Parts: sequence; C-alpha cells; structure tokens
Amino acid sequence: MRVLGVDPGLTRCGLGVVDSLPGRRVRLVAVGLARSDPALGVDQRLLVIAETIDEWLERHAPDTVAVERVFAQHNMHTVTGTAQVAGIAMLAAARRRIPVAAHTPSEVKAAVTGTGAAHKAQVQTMVARLLDLPERPRPADAADALALAICHLWRPAGALGAPQREPGALTAAQRTWAAAEQAARRRPTPRPPARPAPRRTP
Repeated sequence: MRVLGVDPGLTRCGLGVVDSLPGRRVRLVAVGLARSDPALGVDQRLLVIAETIDEWLERHAPDTVAVERVFAQHNMHTVTGTAQVAGIAMLAAARRRIPVAAHTPSEVKAAVTGTGAAHKAQVQTMVARLLDLPERPRPADAADALALAICHLWRPAGALGAPQREPGALTAAQRTWAAAEQAARRRPTPRPPARPAPRRTP
C-alpha cells in the first residue's frame, strides 16, 4: 500500500510518500515541499500548492492520501491558510477517487514515537529511523508528512480511512475470544462430590 502524507501549510506544505512492506516495515518513496510566495495573493498561493499536489498524485499514484486534521489555534490567520490547503489536498484526491484519511497531530506522534506529546525533533528522529534514512528529514513539515503516511499505514482497523470489515465480521481477537467461550460452554461442568450422609446417634 502506498500513502501520500500531506502536512498542510500555506507557505510550506509538507509532502511525503511511503510504501508499506511486510513485517510492519515502511519504505521512503519521495519527500518534499509545496511552497508558495507570501508576496502573492491567497488565491495564487493556493493555486501553486494545488498544482504541486496534483503533480505528486499523478507521479506517485498513492492508494490513500493522509492529511493532518486541522484544529483552531490562537493564530486564526495561520489556521485558516492551513485549513484551506488541507481542503485542496482532499479535493485533489477526491477528483481521482483516492480515499482520504485525517489524523490528529497527537495520533501521528503516538504512532511513530509512542507518545502523543513528542517534540518535532523526536518525530524527525523516529521517522529517519523507521525509514532507514541517513539523517533526519528537514524541514519539520517534510518529516511531519512522512509521519502522517506512516501513521496511516499503521492505523488500527476501523480507523478513519482504514479498510472496513464486513458488517458483523469479527476481528482476530474477537474470534479467539468467541472460540474460547464456545469451548467453555461445551466442556461439562464438574459436579461437586456427594457429601456422606450424617451418622445417626443410637
């Protein structure tokens, strides 16, 4: 499976493509940035980023696009641009009928580092280690895009954008539990030993 991770940003939009390998391993395909000039109008900046994302989708043909879920922050100007870029990435994928998944920053950090409170440097270090890179990917936007792709590849079944099970189907753990319950029902319940009758005093 191939995933394009998108870390949305109006000035720098991180892009990272990762393939899944057997044994819960991952391989780097490509990493980079979609940049826009702050001197341009917002419409032109969005157009530049949209064209770059289109190029990456055509070149790498991902099976899924994973985008960071945007949350309101103190700087509303920044979060507005971030949300706009996230929407562009989702629209570009939808036009090609590519599934889209959204992951929160804490989900991504937990997936690659084991803790949702990890710092940027920790994410970069773990991404380099997981992808067997000679150095940490820079800037942080590029590393975050790769982390998004890895997070999606390692997501639990039933997560947003994950392949869904058929209705009523059980997971492997649920099947094991159900089999154990059935075996317990079939096993005869041992009867307690009979108590000896009390002796009568003559």
